[in-house]
Order: sequence, then structure tokens, then C-alpha cells
Amino acid sequence: MKEKNVAVNLILVLLVIGLMFLPLFIAKNAEFSGADDKATETISEIAKDYKPWFHPIWEPPSGEVESLLFALQAALGAGFIGYYLGFVKGKKNANR
Repeated sequence: MKEKNVAVNLILVLLVIGLMFLPLFIAKNAEFSGADDKATETISEIAKDYKPWFHPIWEPPSGEVESLLFALQAALGAGFIGYYLGFVKGKKNANR
């Protein structure tokens, strides 16, 4: 039974890795910009005199720092969710 679980987990890991890198090979020269950039472009096309309601308090010094902070936020969120799910499962197993 354990060998089957290991094989299934390995297949799932390989699929996740494939899903992560496949877009980089399919769209070689594509620009992977965020939804904020697309929204700004669309708004400026629709209403040329649009002025934002507020400005950010702090802007990261570069796009790399912004990406780092976004990845850190995602990792912390995923870590919290993983910890919580593991905690709940461990609590349930301890009650058995």
C-alpha cells in the first residue's frame, strides 16, 4: 500500500512541476504581467482623464523586490494553511 502512495505522490509532484514550467516553454517570449497592469491599461483606454483615488504609502524599489514580497506572502499563507490542516488532522488522529 505504501509503494502505491509513494508512486501516486511522485506522479502528483511531477505534474505540479510540469504545470509550473510548461507555460515558460509554450509562450517563450510572452510578457507575464500581473492583473494590475492590465486593469490600469484598460481603465486608461476607457477613461482617459481617470485619476486614482489614492496612492500607495510605499512602493518597492524594484520589480524584483515586489515579486519577492508577493512570493513571501504566498509562502506564508500556504504555510499557515498547511499548518492548520496538519494540526486539525493530528488532533483528529489523537482523538481516535
